Amino acid sequence: MPVLPEINAAAPQLETIFRDLHANPEIGFEESRTAGIVAAKLRDFGFDEVHEGIAKTGVVGILRGRGQGNRRIGLRADMDALPITETSGLDYASQTPGKMHACGHDGHTTMLLGAAQYLAGSRNFDGTAVFIFQPAEEGLGGARGMIAEGLFQRFPVDEVYDMHNAPTGQVNRATICRGAAMAGASFFDISVKGRGSHAAMPHQSRDALVIASSLVGQLQTIISRNLPPLDTCVLSVTQIHAGSAYNVVPQTASLAGTIRYFKPEVIAMVETRIKELCAGLAQAYGVEIEVDLRNVFDVLMNDDDLATEWIGAASDVVGADLISDDDEPATGSEDFADMLQVVPGAYGRIGHSGTMPLHNPGFVLDPAVLPVGASIYARIIERRLPLEDAA
Repeated sequence: MPVLPEINAAAPQLETIFRDLHANPEIGFEESRTAGIVAAKLRDFGFDEVHEGIAKTGVVGILRGRGQGNRRIGLRADMDALPITETSGLDYASQTPGKMHACGHDGHTTMLLGAAQYLAGSRNFDGTAVFIFQPAEEGLGGARGMIAEGLFQRFPVDEVYDMHNAPTGQVNRATICRGAAMAGASFFDISVKGRGSHAAMPHQSRDALVIASSLVGQLQTIISRNLPPLDTCVLSVTQIHAGSAYNVVPQTASLAGTIRYFKPEVIAMVETRIKELCAGLAQAYGVEIEVDLRNVFDVLMNDDDLATEWIGAASDVVGADLISDDDEPATGSEDFADMLQVVPGAYGRIGHSGTMPLHNPGFVLDPAVLPVGASIYARIIERRLPLEDAA
């Protein structure tokens, strides 16, 4: 079964939606325009219920099939953009300075709307489909926000599914990783409070910049000297800020970064060592060092059986030759993981012709993948909620 004919016929309409969303990006918890478009489309499609304002800008649509079954399946797409200035050169490039859909969430939203339109027209399933349009995936806690506001209490589901575009150049290649598929993530902020001085008399200072620079190197030894070689963890210092003049030894300096991990005992060890290193340097240099560590993403765990179901739906659309169910785990993170902590499900990837990496200012999502993703979403519902008299 290729792309569903009804969805293929709607491909020009889907591309129009996608181009509009791409040209008007909104970052996390600011997706008011995007959410408004989503809610309006669901109502136009004839959804039974449309709920707005969940975790500020989240939208949930409820669609009941022709059968009277009690099973409920969730489909999720993210909506937010990134604070990146676009350089793609597209004729529908971002019209909002400093903001861009550099991760393809505009495409994910469009795919789920394509499935929504098709399923609302056919209702060729037995049970209820729950469409979740989530804000603020990019590190701002949109999934946790929706869950905290009762997402799965108000709209319970037995399973939940999602997918992400993959700019690999491998057109329509559908892949999934079983088990631990994406890393959990913690962010850290470290503040060094020393004593400033004239740059010509540094002996009068307790140089926060030198101490912070030393700490950057010390943090790397956690992975090289404390982590068992066969475990996986990534620690990256991504920011360092200090100083305001050529002739002043700065009094303060700050560091920030991220830790990616797959095991709870690994992140516990790394966070403990960060605190110990900071405490030791503080004592050694006679300064104050404050550490703020916070978990941002859980490890994304794909249910093995439901990963098989996701692959089955994808195979219906792209064919068995373009399927892989043994994808390698990724050290990137995804807050769909938080939903999978509550409800079992699966998260896969669908390839397209783009090759510029995600989060790059020149990233381009190939619109040809939109009806493919929409068809996979739709087939998940039809396969997991089969109607006895379905053709």
